[in-house]
Amino acid sequence: MPMDVRKAAEALLDAWRAGDAQAVAASVDTFEDPDSGGALAGAALAEHAARTMARFRNARFTVDLVTGDADAAAVSWTLVADHRESYLGMPATGGTATVHGTDLVTRDARGVHVRRSFDRLALAEALGYTARFVPGADEAREFGVSARAATGRTDRAGALVLTWLEIRDDAEAADVDLLSVEIVKSLRSAKGFLGVTTFDIGARKFTLSAFDRPESLRAVHARPHQRAMRRFFKGGLCTRVHTSVWYPATVRDYARCPACGTVVAAGKDAACACGWTPEDASTL
Repeated sequence: MPMDVRKAAEALLDAWRAGDAQAVAASVDTFEDPDSGGALAGAALAEHAARTMARFRNARFTVDLVTGDADAAAVSWTLVADHRESYLGMPATGGTATVHGTDLVTRDARGVHVRRSFDRLALAEALGYTARFVPGADEAREFGVSARAATGRTDRAGALVLTWLEIRDDAEAADVDLLSVEIVKSLRSAKGFLGVTTFDIGARKFTLSAFDRPESLRAVHARPHQRAMRRFFKGGLCTRVHTSVWYPATVRDYARCPACGTVVAAGKDAACACGWTPEDASTL
């Protein structure tokens, strides 16, 4: 007698709870979810389940509602799991994520099939991330995301350090992000460091750091940066790395008076006709 799909759904959730990827593959004939790239079966399904279980461990599934019959059923569930590896480029937070979803379980002549749905944006928000939507590219440009870490110092930059790393995938991007966080933490306490801007475009992750003078660049060689270099040269991290140092040839700052609209060249004793003086701004 063919298996009741509700029992198959129960067996599937039990396999996820147990962290048993092989049992997940054995419990249904095909399975797909927002991360699978389509319907999977057998070894491919077991591999997908194992990757998911590595990212989100100690899965606690609670069944909220079951509707349907022996041939088709919808199982609404709540999952609470520990985020332990990168997901969609988000480094492991070490925290707990909660997400709601539904398994649509059906049966036909080929067997039992499960289509799992859940909101990846809601999951990202549960991990502390806010979604931003940008196009991948148009006919002239590539797009990405950026971040800034300022120190509050307003010294004019005397040297800029530009680096970029070429990454293979989201998991490697997460590794690079974690290393970058440690490097920035070490730089923030360094004398002469003014600020840093990071931006991701395509497969490259850029960092632009500002220092008050060339002599302050030695702060870059602290231990976190040394660890990152070892990961590239000896650990196989990334496919390419660029690093360079730039010195300013010409620097100009302008500000518009909020009262009269006059543009003022910022600097010592700069002021518009109505007496407004622009405030200093951080370098980065």
